[in-house]
Amino acid sequence: MRITKYIHSCLLFELNGQQLLFDPGKFSFNEGLVQPDVFKDVATVIITHDHPDHLDVDALQRIVELSGATLISNGEVAAKLKKQGLAVQIHEEGPLDLGAFQLQALPVRHEAILDSPLPQMTAWLVNGRVLNVADSFAENLLQFAGVELLILPVTAPFLTELVVADFALKMRPRQILPVHDGYIKPFFVQQRYDNYGPYFEKHGIKFLRLAEPGAAVTLA
Repeated sequence: MRITKYIHSCLLFELNGQQLLFDPGKFSFNEGLVQPDVFKDVATVIITHDHPDHLDVDALQRIVELSGATLISNGEVAAKLKKQGLAVQIHEEGPLDLGAFQLQALPVRHEAILDSPLPQMTAWLVNGRVLNVADSFAENLLQFAGVELLILPVTAPFLTELVVADFALKMRPRQILPVHDGYIKPFFVQQRYDNYGPYFEKHGIKFLRLAEPGAAVTLA
């Protein structure tokens, strides 16, 4: 399984010729470093929640136009996208068979921010190996402690590095793929990675420094 990061929380999964895309949001496209055309072969797009850094409607419309991808999300996102002429398959909890990708959806609470109310949000376990927590450090995610790869927000208005570290150590993954860092300057991304990397590796967790658009990791 290959996972490619396209800025912030936009992740492309590839396995056995099938492509699955998570959260193509505005931070991935607003500087022109990534184009929607990159995702012309995706079979499925999953949106974890209705925040613009996870959902760029214009880019998503272009991706669907090019690929014919199936859109999957929760009811709140589906209602928004219906107004934009996009049909969404609603899946909010439990297993989902996407061929090469066997998924499990889990409703989770978005971490506290100034917005009220908080958006409806879904975390996803991919093939029992990779956990995408979206913007959540909720207690119910701990049922997946020991997961092979944790997709972990490392910068955000809703977190501190101590909160990140505490959640990650509770989750005990073998590896961490850092996300939610697309709104800060590249030098500060590297500074954050320089801080997190040695700390997690001291605890036996490999920290994957996927900073550049198109940086990827392959899970054997």
